[in-house]
Amino acid sequence: MKRLGTGIGLVLALAAAASAAAITGAAAEGPDAPAAAVARELPALAALCRELHAAPELSRQEANTAARIAAELSAAGAVVTTGVGGQGVVGVLRNGPGPVVMLRTDLDALPVREETGLPWASAAAGRDAEGRTVPVMHACGHDVHMAVFVGAARVLAALKDQWSGTLLLVAQPAEEVGTGARGMIEDGLFTRFPRPDFALAQHVTPDLDAGVVGIAEGFAFANVDTVDITVRGVGGHGATPHLTIDPVVIAAQLVLALQTIDSREVDPLAGVVVTVGSIHGGSAPNIIPDAVRLQLTIRSYDAAVRDRILASVHRISRHVALAAGVPEDRLPEVTLRDEFTPAVYNDPELCRRAAAAFRAALGADAVVARRPEMIGEDFGAYRLQHPPVPSLMFRVGTSDPYRAPGTAPAPLHSGRFTAAVEPSIRTGALAMTALVLELLHR
Repeated sequence: MKRLGTGIGLVLALAAAASAAAITGAAAEGPDAPAAAVARELPALAALCRELHAAPELSRQEANTAARIAAELSAAGAVVTTGVGGQGVVGVLRNGPGPVVMLRTDLDALPVREETGLPWASAAAGRDAEGRTVPVMHACGHDVHMAVFVGAARVLAALKDQWSGTLLLVAQPAEEVGTGARGMIEDGLFTRFPRPDFALAQHVTPDLDAGVVGIAEGFAFANVDTVDITVRGVGGHGATPHLTIDPVVIAAQLVLALQTIDSREVDPLAGVVVTVGSIHGGSAPNIIPDAVRLQLTIRSYDAAVRDRILASVHRISRHVALAAGVPEDRLPEVTLRDEFTPAVYNDPELCRRAAAAFRAALGADAVVARRPEMIGEDFGAYRLQHPPVPSLMFRVGTSDPYRAPGTAPAPLHSGRFTAAVEPSIRTGALAMTALVLELLHR
């Protein structure tokens, strides 16, 4: 942990000073002030987004990105602390008595090769957790998230006459590996800094046009568990399978048997996914191996359903192996990784307040209802405090509304994903600002 001020460099200091000058010159009066302030900031925010997009960093390695965001928060007048839970950055902007509202962005990028051909496309590379050199890209829109986050901080700093309370500005590392939120909490996010009364975040999506936001009331994103299964048999010659216990066949049966958890063991309306995304075993066509390894992702919403699924994975793995004649001392090894990402639950009352604020700021047609999704996001960890923190993560559309008819946008986590930068940032920053002004209304 360290306070901002050392090691960021002259360039960042000059950028911060320029940002501060822009904020100082922003008008802070009238009902149209938020939209006007966002419009003034938009060219600089779009430039920041493209700068960050061209220089992505992998999870837990976001040092330069964190320094860049720290400088922006400092320029907006926040008291900034770096190194929270790894590369995390926390800014505190106080403006009199009132509630504490937390705004959160994520910092990290993905090991994906960019294929967009954009002038600001990433050519960066990094080393992953296994030490391999991999391409790096902001394929999940975290560059847009950061620009929206900085934009909201700048605009709210310029509109201090319209709100009273405290902003807790959280720039979180390691979202893509599901450990960043927990790391910041364990490093004292809610004890060393003002404890939030509300926690807010946004996430881009290419299935909405730029200019549109979406809200899922209640569960929005799912619990995510990762399970490793090692199926062990007795290897031998491929020509004499009767002298072996074939783990390849056992693994194939297991993949199919695991699908009955969703179809036969859990309420069909509960929302469950059990996916075997990786299977590895064997070295040659005529050799039956001793072991096969599977990797699973498991998605759920309800805690009791989650427990039921995990218990079923253990039970099915054991009994499929027993049915194949595997001895007790060689039954499958089932390991639940310590990477649990809790479900994102959007507080219903907060959703209703957000929807009203968004319609007033963006127009009624720009706000849509969303269904729950089975993707994961560790923003859900911030809610699970005692007492719980009312939270909301809303969706911000990124697709070009003028794209050719019938042209589907590239999905998130794709090397082809791209956002309509200016309209996406404008919408996200204005929506976030409007909601904070609703929650901290003077």
